[in-house]
Amino acid sequence: RYFRWWYKKTRLEKKYPFIDLIRAVPLQQIYGCPLGGIGGGTITRGWRGEFCRWQLNPGLYHYETVIADQFTVCLRRKGQTVYQQVLSVEKPSTLQDWNWGYCGHYAFYHALYPRAWTVYELPGQNVVLTCRQVSPVIPHDYQDSSLPVALLIWEVENENDEDVDVSIMFSLQNGTGTKEDKRGGHWNEPFTFEKEGKQVAGVLLHHCTPVNPFTFAISAQEKAGTRVSHFTAFNPTGSGKEVWQDLLQDGRLDSPAGESTPTEKGEAVAAAVCASCTVPARGHRTLELALAWDMPWVRFGSKEKLHLRRYTRYFNSKGDVAPALSHYALTHYEEWEKKIDAWQKPVLENSHLPAWYKSALFNELYFLTDGGTIWVELPPDGCVEDVQGLAGAGLSQHLPVLREYGRFAYLEGQEYRMYNTYDVHFYASFALVMLWPKLQISLQYDIAASVVNEDVQPRQYFMSGRTAQVKLKNVVPHDIGDPDDEPWQRVNAYMIHDTAHWKDLNLKFVLQVYRDYHLTRNSLYLQDMWPVCQAVMESELKFDTDDDGLIENGGFADQTYDAWVVTGASAYCGGLWLAAVCMMCKMADVLGDGETLQKYTAILEKGKEAFERLLWNGKYYNYDSSGSVTSSSIMSDQCAGQWFLGACGLDQEVFPKSHVVSALKTIFENNVMGFAGGTMGAVNGMTSDGVPDASSVQSNEVWIGVVYALAATMIQEGLVQEGFHTAEGCYRTVWEQLGMAFQTPEAYCEKKIFRSLAYMRPLSIWSMQLALERHQHPQSLPRQTPSTLEP
Repeated sequence: RYFRWWYKKTRLEKKYPFIDLIRAVPLQQIYGCPLGGIGGGTITRGWRGEFCRWQLNPGLYHYETVIADQFTVCLRRKGQTVYQQVLSVEKPSTLQDWNWGYCGHYAFYHALYPRAWTVYELPGQNVVLTCRQVSPVIPHDYQDSSLPVALLIWEVENENDEDVDVSIMFSLQNGTGTKEDKRGGHWNEPFTFEKEGKQVAGVLLHHCTPVNPFTFAISAQEKAGTRVSHFTAFNPTGSGKEVWQDLLQDGRLDSPAGESTPTEKGEAVAAAVCASCTVPARGHRTLELALAWDMPWVRFGSKEKLHLRRYTRYFNSKGDVAPALSHYALTHYEEWEKKIDAWQKPVLENSHLPAWYKSALFNELYFLTDGGTIWVELPPDGCVEDVQGLAGAGLSQHLPVLREYGRFAYLEGQEYRMYNTYDVHFYASFALVMLWPKLQISLQYDIAASVVNEDVQPRQYFMSGRTAQVKLKNVVPHDIGDPDDEPWQRVNAYMIHDTAHWKDLNLKFVLQVYRDYHLTRNSLYLQDMWPVCQAVMESELKFDTDDDGLIENGGFADQTYDAWVVTGASAYCGGLWLAAVCMMCKMADVLGDGETLQKYTAILEKGKEAFERLLWNGKYYNYDSSGSVTSSSIMSDQCAGQWFLGACGLDQEVFPKSHVVSALKTIFENNVMGFAGGTMGAVNGMTSDGVPDASSVQSNEVWIGVVYALAATMIQEGLVQEGFHTAEGCYRTVWEQLGMAFQTPEAYCEKKIFRSLAYMRPLSIWSMQLALERHQHPQSLPRQTPSTLEP
């Protein structure tokens, strides 16, 4: 069924499948820190400096290293050029007049998102360059964090006894390395932009595609001692001689006036900007360059609606603000860095926290911008029904929240192309609610509006072969749509199962509502969400088929583990259910709804007894109550309900403490230490015989985001050393052993097979930080060692 659908989608409709099981994205161990703020598109640079992963069209990725996108250094002494080198280890077949093949031995790279540093020693020159890459990703900032800009700040140290003239040339192709670069009609022009006595200069590269046209700007700040020059247009597929010789001659570019002629079909065009200064003997100077891109209006794949990006709220939407963006970035980045330092310092300077954790905590945040992320404004003249649907008018704060903070969406993964996949966002949402809580609230309002609406269009689901409607009323959607279609308008791009019968989605909505309220104290939000919580819990109650206060799973993979069958009462969904029932009681109490409080208090008491009776085996909670061969499997995620309860200060309310701690110790002993020598995190399922549960593909995998959540639960329950050891295994496997920096996958196996690169769920590491902030004392933290996993 899937293959027939895939063939029709890709070959006949010429569209992208939401999950491409036939053509997975190949692993390239090249990626570094992405450029850009939230929701305006991202450009990823590799750790060797290349521009190699592009997401300017929302949610759609292009993996291509564009060889013309480079930095070149020119050194001059006493009026003579003594050294000119492209700062790249590549030796390409184009631009052959350039001096390629920089020796990588003389450089090193360090990333701490949203910044990265590359240090270049120039052999034989006694000059050291440090390129600091800065993007405006600033917690609790809803303006500058939306900007599609990045700074490339070059610190130059001259260790000679004589002055050196230093030039840094930034070259960029007009485009992203796709066939569109040669479609014709693209053109470049130089610009200067002055405001409040500060001037920037550079080149605009106008990329004139029929859908989602954009303009790049490469620029530098002109100030005392810094000269800025440019080369408006050159052929990136030629020898590059004219640019190279121009720079070689005097360390500057010729800076012709006027715009370039538009390209012909089959032609590509590039531009360069150069910043130069004199660095005194034994001295230090700074050269400031910027990259900005302006794609104010976007259409998704269906091309039905125009969406206005968030940054246009602060800059206009005419497509002419790249100069203003460049100027703003170059004159504000120092302020941004102060805010980034203030945010990160308490973690970085905490000597009790291990170095790997500090790296993981900040670097996993790359996905908040580079998860195909889109952040759009609500159009001022937009139709209310378009936003709320036919039945969403009861959400009094929906429109005010969206008008103030915009609409936010990010993909389940760069390969699993569905926006705001809700069973996974449940884990990742900690990063959003802790750092940009208004975006979490906005996302929740969109989910709530979808809950109360329906889509009666029938379709066939791949696993069951059954036909059912796309979206039932009063159930939480799986996702809010595919960027290759029309997100928000048409939800549930996922077609593997009919998720109306999944057991976890509704519960995860209730759990997030209360968690968000607990952390933000937003009572208007709670009041708006309360009827929606009641509606989804009513829908969920039908899954309690025997009226014992506990829901039952349906004998198929009816939750986030969508290939792992579960039958009857289960540790995962049963635990989420009881946590959600508990939170319904708390919300009813806050809102003075005595009738609902009474109803769910009775269900909670019944359900707790049933859960313990059916699933507790003296050491841990069984996977399910089916009595099958694997029903006694040890599931690493069996305490997910307790994880959310603990995050809300309700860890004493539902599950016996001794049972929780015993379950976590059992998981640590078996799923962590009994798997891969204790060095790869926690396997999802482990049989009571001590071998990984091979009953499904997913029971045999490690899910990085689940492991970080498990580690947070351990920390909440006082098992701090165990929590850090468990999470460290994942970090070292992904970022060190597998070379998957800035593309953390959903899953890997012991044999290092992996699945779904660049995935949402690992953002759950921020729940570890919440647990540390709320529950721990320094003396219980792990001591700083090179690695607690090394033999």
